[in-house]
Amino acid sequence: MTTPTLFNLAFTLAAPFWALLILAPGWRWTDRIAASPLPMVPVLAVYVALAVPVFPQLWAAVSHPDLAGFQELLRLGGGAGAIWAQVIAWDLFLGQWMYREARELSIHPLVMGPLLLFTVLLSPLGVLLFLALRAGARRRLRRPGATPPRHPAPTAAGQYT
Repeated sequence: MTTPTLFNLAFTLAAPFWALLILAPGWRWTDRIAASPLPMVPVLAVYVALAVPVFPQLWAAVSHPDLAGFQELLRLGGGAGAIWAQVIAWDLFLGQWMYREARELSIHPLVMGPLLLFTVLLSPLGVLLFLALRAGARRRLRRPGATPPRHPAPTAAGQYT
């Protein structure tokens, strides 16, 4: 596969999982998928396919980070593609975590849907907003007489009770 194809494939592989988190919250399969690390594996495979050909430059950029080294890495199609696939995998990991936390804290899906969409586009800002929302939800639950969360946390096997 060509570098541009792999670059595009990274997001294409993650998009269905984002769609589940945003559009099908509470569906049994969405909860199971959000509890699994497996959705990231295909994106990480794309990362490996892009990173291997540029590994010397990638290693140089990450082992001795400086701006010039990263700029050089990003000039390489495979380097930019590898960084993109890494960001896509990490964003999906964050999105799954945010989804599970929101379910546990009973944060309404109509609040989380737009926030997850924002996180797909600008994950650092989305995560910061979620952390503030999460802190508020936790404070609300600590108040005397607070209603416990409606959505249980998954068991060790990833099953919801």
